[in-house]
Amino acid sequence: MSAEHEAAEREALRLDETDPLPSLRGEFLIPPAPGGAYPEAAYFAGNSLGLQPKAVAGRLREELDDWARLAVEGHTQARRPWVDYHELLREPAARLVGALPHEVVAMNSLTVNLHLMMASFYRPSGDRTRIVIEDSAFPSDSYAVASQAVHHGLDPADAVVRLAPRPGEDNLRTEDVLAFLEREGGTVALLMLGGVNYLTGQLMDMAAITKAGRAAGAVVGWDLAHAAGNVPLRLHDWDVDFAAWCTYKYLNGGPGAVAGCFVHERHVSDPSVPKLSGWWGTEPSVRFRMEPDIAPPASADAWQLSNPPILALAPVLASLEIFDRVGMEALRARSERLTGYLAARLAPLRGAQVITPDDPAARGSQLSLRVGDAGGLVRRLAETHGVLADAREPDVVRLAPVPLYCTFHDCHRAAEALDDLT
Repeated sequence: MSAEHEAAEREALRLDETDPLPSLRGEFLIPPAPGGAYPEAAYFAGNSLGLQPKAVAGRLREELDDWARLAVEGHTQARRPWVDYHELLREPAARLVGALPHEVVAMNSLTVNLHLMMASFYRPSGDRTRIVIEDSAFPSDSYAVASQAVHHGLDPADAVVRLAPRPGEDNLRTEDVLAFLEREGGTVALLMLGGVNYLTGQLMDMAAITKAGRAAGAVVGWDLAHAAGNVPLRLHDWDVDFAAWCTYKYLNGGPGAVAGCFVHERHVSDPSVPKLSGWWGTEPSVRFRMEPDIAPPASADAWQLSNPPILALAPVLASLEIFDRVGMEALRARSERLTGYLAARLAPLRGAQVITPDDPAARGSQLSLRVGDAGGLVRRLAETHGVLADAREPDVVRLAPVPLYCTFHDCHRAAEALDDLT
């Protein structure tokens, strides 16, 4: 190793020792490095699947033990009674996304929740029929909005508007979104963008876009898959109509973990809002009377369908407790320090172009690089350097320096590996 590289490594280790919020790496299970000089991986795929908190195994054992010991009586007698287990997640989830407790609920998966929200809030009528998403939306969102258009007897080619960046650019400009809404907002029934774009890592100006969308008469919903647990959110104050997020990325809830949903209180208190209903969407006080007519509560719980899966909720609860203890503001500050350090180290690279915005206020914990062969580069990063990232074919590699468990030394390792391979 050259003197320059040794100095760079010493600086990374110094930053780890002196950071105002030290890494909580010790509270997570770090996978072994598949290759390279270090025993543990430098893990940069937390925007795809977060790492397992060490507390999760014990939580699951407790639920399994209660099931074995109590069987059906665990619904009311378990350490954390199952019948209202989802209530344990309500307040930490509300704090995480900037909501009132009765505006959030943990349920289902992300796209299921988006469909439930659109069943309530996408109501095309007259000239106002269009759904607006970003052109680089995650494919599931594209499929969902197209199917909703078809469900209403509309042609997705006409009903779905895909906002694209300007020619030669990778990210949507806020002013272009606002200009579109000013120009064509009267035709928009639903505006549903990603809070942080999965491909580029761009953080949208959710407050400004929500304000403009609602002023144009549209319903405004957000897919927060890459925003929840990544950036501070103020859903209630921003006057967002609805939002949904998964919990297996930055929120470390485990593969396919139970998702979250937000519905603004002006809607949860409005009994005229149509919704698809199920057993768990009725008032708990009357649920077990087994009556045929539903009595929905004035909360986001009214959109629940079925009783929650306890073994899937337990890891989410364990992770939310970490976020509650540390706080999103402190995590965001550490994220900006880590991402800024990594961006500076990647700037001199040849053969890789960073397409994530330069402005720290316009990105989350992610840097996306355009390279020649994304899949091949990701394999080599792992096999030769023990750096785990992910590829979005054909040419984008994503690196997520997640502040809970990534370190400056991890970022140093990633920069050195990319310098070696590009």
